[in-house]
Amino acid sequence: MASGTLNGDILMLEAAPEAARPWASASNAEIVDALPYIDEDYGDPKVKAEVDRLIEEEMRRSTKKPADFLKDLPPLPKFNFENHPMIAKEYERVRAGRPPVALDFSSRYLIEPPPMSKRNDESAWKQSLQRAQRSLQHQVTRLENLDLMIKHGPDVWRQNNQQLEALLSRMQNLAQEQNEKIETVNRERKYHQQNTAYELNTLSAQSKELCQKNIEIQAACAQIEGHLDALRKEAAERGWNLEADLENGAVLHSG
Repeated sequence: MASGTLNGDILMLEAAPEAARPWASASNAEIVDALPYIDEDYGDPKVKAEVDRLIEEEMRRSTKKPADFLKDLPPLPKFNFENHPMIAKEYERVRAGRPPVALDFSSRYLIEPPPMSKRNDESAWKQSLQRAQRSLQHQVTRLENLDLMIKHGPDVWRQNNQQLEALLSRMQNLAQEQNEKIETVNRERKYHQQNTAYELNTLSAQSKELCQKNIEIQAACAQIEGHLDALRKEAAERGWNLEADLENGAVLHSG
């Protein structure tokens, strides 16, 4: 957000408005009062080195840790997995840092006869037969999927690529629009800063001149005060009462 300081012109940047950051308090609002298009002090290597030194010194003195900066962000929403127990279980596993449970598909389609102790058990043979049928059906399904992929795979991939290209084109157009807006703001800021540079330099020179005059006036006042103190001291040594003489002189002058 640009801020106008002279005739509503865009001169400096402001922090994001509070409406965009409802969690941030007004006391934390910051103003970036930089004029990069006319301020050339930072281009001086000596000034840059001094600025970097001050920043490093402040960072060393700071008691705020990097994790403390996250306190300014809004709190995370609370997740509710009441109707999704499997997702809740997986969420808790990830939070605890436990590794995922590996899925074992080999035993499901493994074809083996019943163990020697159950070779005479009809139900054991039926279970083995069902596993063999599942394995066979799984292989048939894989072959069907391969046939479908050979037949329709290229068209599906071309359609998917077209969708990705269309999405990429939209994202590029949006990025270009944003870049053009940024460039427009930068051009306006540069234009206003350069047009206002003369006025700012004039005001800065007047301020320095007034400060110099104030210093000279203060020095002259201090010199006069010192001269008066010397006169008072000399009058006291001679026994003169300057205050009474001044009052009598003022009365006589008024009469």
